[in-house]
Amino acid sequence: MIAIIDYGCGNLGSIKNMIRKIGGEAVITSNIDEIRQAKKIILPGVGSFDTGMNNLKKSGFIDILNEKAFNEKVPFLGICLGMQLMTKGSEEGSEPGLAWFDAETIKFKFEKSSVNKIPNMGWKHVYQKKESAYLKEMYPEPRFYFVHSYYVKSNKPEDVLTTSTYGTEYVSGFEKGNLCGVQFHPEKSHKFGMKLFTNFLSI
Repeated sequence: MIAIIDYGCGNLGSIKNMIRKIGGEAVITSNIDEIRQAKKIILPGVGSFDTGMNNLKKSGFIDILNEKAFNEKVPFLGICLGMQLMTKGSEEGSEPGLAWFDAETIKFKFEKSSVNKIPNMGWKHVYQKKESAYLKEMYPEPRFYFVHSYYVKSNKPEDVLTTSTYGTEYVSGFEKGNLCGVQFHPEKSHKFGMKLFTNFLSI
């Protein structure tokens, strides 16, 4: 069973619907006992970094997520804000992140005259940087849907799974052991997102 963590910061229904469409079983949950029983976990997220971290704390999720991620080592996928929460912190706020990756979340910065506007929104290519079960048999140069004003900067090149470009090259996916985060929204990315979730089910 896949647990989609409900901490008040995500578009959860579309993730569950896509997983169901490809034959998977997922529950949207804020119940710690259900999370404890999960064989895989998805941490989605939209909104601000501090709100996300504070909601995880208030819900009492930090300990159980650390237990599942590091003791049980279940496959763990962070999406958009969920990926950013895996870093040490964000320029968007002052709360420390989960610090599962040696990385920071920083804001896009462009001159007023730049053609690049914030947020970065729309379909973008992702460029694979290492082998991964998540990208197995993915179509050449897969494209995913993005909506974000902040992006991840990794201090460990070996953790970088994919990069994308929006004015600058940035980390659009990272992976370390059983932990993976993606900045894009696979649940909004049609066949490419469906393939990523299919691969997630097979891990």
